[in-house]
Amino acid sequence: MPADAPLALCEGHLAVAADWAGRTYGITDLLPAPCRLCGSRLGIHHPSGWICAVCEWRHGEVPDADLAPPRVDVVYYLRYGDRVKIGTTANPHQRFAAIWHDEVMAFERGDRMLEHRRHVEFDADRYPGTEWFRLSESIRSHIGVLAAGVDDPWRLHARWISEANAVR
Repeated sequence: MPADAPLALCEGHLAVAADWAGRTYGITDLLPAPCRLCGSRLGIHHPSGWICAVCEWRHGEVPDADLAPPRVDVVYYLRYGDRVKIGTTANPHQRFAAIWHDEVMAFERGDRMLEHRRHVEFDADRYPGTEWFRLSESIRSHIGVLAAGVDDPWRLHARWISEANAVR
């Protein structure tokens, strides 16, 4: 029995258990090619084939081009200089084309109700009559929490879209 084995089994029985677990639960590994739905490289290999570990799309299946994308509302945080716009949209690419900005700082799943809560939360930093806020420490902190572990907000948005597609 190996000294670091999780169970008191000999190497042969551990190998049998690992094979059984792989057949039953799949083996997490890199997909043969990026997921066509969300772009993830991480997959789960089952005896019946691969699925994406992020959105559970069956590897090799082609998404239906006629299927309209699902609606995923997001609250966004755009920086322009030392100001931040907090708004909401279901189509960030189209919306951002109409707004001057330097950086997409973060996305947060939510609709106008969440956007309104954020406006109230950060009201002390708000430029009156607008959706623009001073880039204060409290806003930086909130964005830091949203961005924790997320190197690119667009990848997070793509994951939400792919998850919504998988549910359909």
